[in-house]
Amino acid sequence: MKNFSLLIVFLLLGGSLVFAQSTQKTGYVDSEVILKQVPEAIKAQGELDALINRWNTQVDSMSQNLQQAYADYQKQGANMPEAKRKETEQKLVMQQQTIEEFRRSKFAQGTGEIYSKQEQLLKPVKEKIFAAIEAVAKDEGMSFIFDKSGDILLLYADSAYDITFKVLDKLKRGK
Repeated sequence: MKNFSLLIVFLLLGGSLVFAQSTQKTGYVDSEVILKQVPEAIKAQGELDALINRWNTQVDSMSQNLQQAYADYQKQGANMPEAKRKETEQKLVMQQQTIEEFRRSKFAQGTGEIYSKQEQLLKPVKEKIFAAIEAVAKDEGMSFIFDKSGDILLLYADSAYDITFKVLDKLKRGK
């Protein structure tokens, strides 16, 4: 009998928790849409793109120099003394390693300079967007906001809860 009454208490508590949860409002934003329309984000992305282009140009230049040096070596290698040939081969290997190290230092996933620069440029923008999201969520009485642009964050979304353009409006008005 004690177990039965305990079961009823759990059922009643569980039912009231389900009812309480069903009254919460949930919304979502599409952060990709926001980032493509907020001027600060557009500027930051432009700076990142310019930096990436500059580094890619450097890599291309170094690669062309290596290719030219290798072509010269192929033409003259057979006529070089053994010591000079080995020295030239070592220089070619070092040039290749320099290119690879440059790529790693700039573009390595998570550790390259581009990721720290991206964080530096986008951190203030993200903080501003998060503040606007929080303000709109509070104004709308929402308990949860998800980001629709993520693969796992949201599998289904009713468009009635999309507050993306309200957040953009808030950002554009500067409030």
